Amino acid sequence: MKNLLNTPIEYLKGVGPKRAVVLKEGAGIYTYWDLLNYFPFRYIDRSQFHKIGEVNEEIGLVQIKGRLRTFQEIGINRSKRLVASIEDETGQIELVWFKGIKWVKPSLQVGTEYIVFGKASRFGAKYNIAHPELTLLDGKASKIGGFQPVYHSGDKLTGKGLNSKGFEGIIKNLIPQIKGFVHENLPNHILSKFNLISREQAMLLIHQPSNMKEAQSAQLRLKFEELFFLQLLLVKQKQVVRSKSRGHVFEKVGPLFNSLYKEHLPFDLTGAQKKVLKEIRYDLGSGSQMNRLLQGDVGSGKTLVALFSMLIAIDCGFQASLMAPTEILAIQHFETLKEFLQDLPITVALLTGSTKATDRKLIHEQLENGSLHILVGTHALLEDKVKFKNVGLSVIDEQHRFGVAQRARVWKKNKIPPHILVMTATPIPRTLAMTFYGDLDVSVIDEMPPGRKPVSTQHRFDSARNTVFGFIEKEIRKGRQVYIVYPLIEESEKLDYKDLMDGYESIVRRFPQPAYQVSIVHGRMKSADKDHEMSRFVAGETQIMVATTVIEVGV
Repeated sequence: MKNLLNTPIEYLKGVGPKRAVVLKEGAGIYTYWDLLNYFPFRYIDRSQFHKIGEVNEEIGLVQIKGRLRTFQEIGINRSKRLVASIEDETGQIELVWFKGIKWVKPSLQVGTEYIVFGKASRFGAKYNIAHPELTLLDGKASKIGGFQPVYHSGDKLTGKGLNSKGFEGIIKNLIPQIKGFVHENLPNHILSKFNLISREQAMLLIHQPSNMKEAQSAQLRLKFEELFFLQLLLVKQKQVVRSKSRGHVFEKVGPLFNSLYKEHLPFDLTGAQKKVLKEIRYDLGSGSQMNRLLQGDVGSGKTLVALFSMLIAIDCGFQASLMAPTEILAIQHFETLKEFLQDLPITVALLTGSTKATDRKLIHEQLENGSLHILVGTHALLEDKVKFKNVGLSVIDEQHRFGVAQRARVWKKNKIPPHILVMTATPIPRTLAMTFYGDLDVSVIDEMPPGRKPVSTQHRFDSARNTVFGFIEKEIRKGRQVYIVYPLIEESEKLDYKDLMDGYESIVRRFPQPAYQVSIVHGRMKSADKDHEMSRFVAGETQIMVATTVIEVGV
């Protein structure tokens, strides 16, 4: 990338010293290479023309040919604006400028034909276009049309003529010079396998595509390149961490594991659970710290896999912990583990913010003397007072709810960091999971246990709301419960979504007390209040839970 592409930007035709200062300060563009990497954020198809009679807000950006009828300045000082009227055979439309009037006005000639491009907005019974792009319909009009890139530009850049059109101009001066200087950085077999264009061709087409297909092929190539080298970096980092991170070696699968698996488990593990357990067993015996993400849908058996992993640690003389983001979820895990382990000589305890001081003290003592084998809890597990005798495995449920610093505190519970198993029910594509959780190996349980009923997902429009409410009423009569989830707590000016507070009021009106009990949960509530409402729902005290997506973990 030497020679031409490292040339300071001020030497490019159309830039010069003054514009170069603005490019450096306003866009971080110092060299030809920087400018080449200043990509358009969208494209406009300028090959289509509209008649004025066709213009409406749904079209968005419009392009019309018409004759200028009138123009005049209206108002004074800050309220001054330039208003023009342009017509074709189907009607007329108003053009308005609030800024740059002294530059626009001299270019206007009544009776002359122009190409007008901009966004149409409705005001009363009329449409107008504010600050349109105006081109005289003469020989230059042949340059209008085709596929036009749109670049970001701020006030400082625009003040120096570096609006989107300005960027298009200077990049047009650069493109002919790049041939032979943009070196390929991906091997031919990868280009062939994924049907990618060359790097040089991508740099050309990202700025000057003839159509959307060419723009997309350039975007695909450049996105692939970025992700490819990010993955290489993550793989390298993972190898470095693995080479430096010693882990406890769990050499055997002992009597506790075998007893649960062969004697006390009332069903067989699925093929996916067995496959994932094999991957975990390999990690636990490798001598390096395990950092593995276990992904699986709700009900796929992640907790059971985590339990068997903990039993491997306990069989080898270590303790284990399971941390959940909410108290109600921690309680669910605690009760699940107790049920599976009721016939085995293993002690399990629950530690949350609600744990009584006397119970908390006993848990601390049992952890330190080693008589407590598994501790289940919330963020309370991260407290400095929580000291294990010898923790060998830490399971973290819904890892994205915990920060990196919190996970690091789990590591510090032992001189040799414990093995880490992260669980999530969030459906993340494998490639995205490898990027988002770049420091973790990924295991997926992609098979449901026998007898699980498939989840039925159906879509209904708002017009069918009463029908849906009738369905809810029937389900509640059968003893079932209902979640009603809203994306927002309160109405948003920017997002056209239903909000929770209005929704809750309408639900309570439709399902009044005492016949129905409705609870509400959202992210602004105190943790104790959220847990209380969730506990009521789990216990069957409420039939309907109205919530935001805060309930994605916890119930």
